[in-house]
Amino acid sequence: MRVACDSLVALGGATADGAVLFAKNSDRPAHECQPLVQLAAQRHAPGTRLRCQYVEIAQTGETARVIGSRPYWLWGFEHGLNEHGVAIGNHTVFSRDALDGHGLIGMDLVRLGLERGRSALGAAEVISGLIEAHGQGGSGYADKDWPYHNSFLIADRGAAYLLETSDRRWALRRVQDVGSASNHLGIGADWDALSDGTIEHAIANGWWDENADTRFDFAAAYRDTSMAPAVVSSGRHRRTCALLNEARGSLTPALLRSALRDHYGGWPRAGYAPDDERYFSVCMHAEPVGTTTASMIARLPAEGADLLRYWGSLGAPCVGVFLPWYMDGELPPVLGRGGEAPSVESPWWRFDALLMLVERDWPRLGPQVRMYWDDLERVLDGEAAEVETKAVRLRRAGQHDAAGRLLTRFMEANVALALSRLERLIAELGSI
Repeated sequence: MRVACDSLVALGGATADGAVLFAKNSDRPAHECQPLVQLAAQRHAPGTRLRCQYVEIAQTGETARVIGSRPYWLWGFEHGLNEHGVAIGNHTVFSRDALDGHGLIGMDLVRLGLERGRSALGAAEVISGLIEAHGQGGSGYADKDWPYHNSFLIADRGAAYLLETSDRRWALRRVQDVGSASNHLGIGADWDALSDGTIEHAIANGWWDENADTRFDFAAAYRDTSMAPAVVSSGRHRRTCALLNEARGSLTPALLRSALRDHYGGWPRAGYAPDDERYFSVCMHAEPVGTTTASMIARLPAEGADLLRYWGSLGAPCVGVFLPWYMDGELPPVLGRGGEAPSVESPWWRFDALLMLVERDWPRLGPQVRMYWDDLERVLDGEAAEVETKAVRLRRAGQHDAAGRLLTRFMEANVALALSRLERLIAELGSI
């Protein structure tokens, strides 16, 4: 049973500089490589068909430029950002509805929402429409046949939405100020929209009393805890909500980095048993339930001339580094390397090797590695501020190609520096 993932969002009124911030931890099987890829915007001829993971659907006329994090064997993404400033992350959720046959899987829907959505609401409409048309189904795991339902946290420069699903049915709620999503249905009676027939379906199955004198509660009707007990996700969700609310009004990318690395203030494997919520931390190390294998933070500024920023971490963020990447430049192709088997040519696999070294002695090696990468993040934050100022100036002058080249060179340099430092750290820890 692998059932983890957490997403967080803070709208402009909750952040330090007024930009929307979005963050996601992708929790997948340990040692499942998750490269980072960039897709160019494209036009598609009428009648073109598109093969997703298990089913074929109609292609749309235009697809957007996208950065996405992709488990090596899947067509779709765990999370990502598009050129319109839309960020999306998905999460396994459990419903009383059964899934039968093949349809779209959660990672398909993240990629499709990013490729086709020009706003958060638009992406939510894309995903919900595709779910109604094609349903959900097919395994999201290479080693087992296990289909599951999904929820999606979706943000843009000015708004965010939580979309929760049960097979072909869905509920939508607009986020107010800050929001978080984990691995259970959480939209109650506070929904803003429901798919047609959602209430009638619940009544017909005995999940909701048609004579109830309260507004229909989506989670109360559809949530199932028989496979994944509440302890798996409720504590993580409560923790991310607390971290967001504690810093409401002053949230920054640095604070979200800390949130994604959180193990309830300590390090993993601190003696907690699986019946304790603290066993399932935001940064997950809880096989077979899940391990954090990739993370993202996006800054979505209100001003169109400003840059769309994407900080990405390969592998577990607690022992990794968030590097600054930009939609306007070309992502270094090395980030997309990696398959099923470990490879010294794959940055993801090298960060996985680092994690395995730290796992030998979390209390001693964890703080050492964290200080090592924190120093680099501080250096890159300072360099990024200078580069970004120049790039914005070029964009405002209409020199978009020059801005893109500047950002591409900076991304190439910071990736090369990080990988060099990674090999040095691996060698150092390997000699201990």
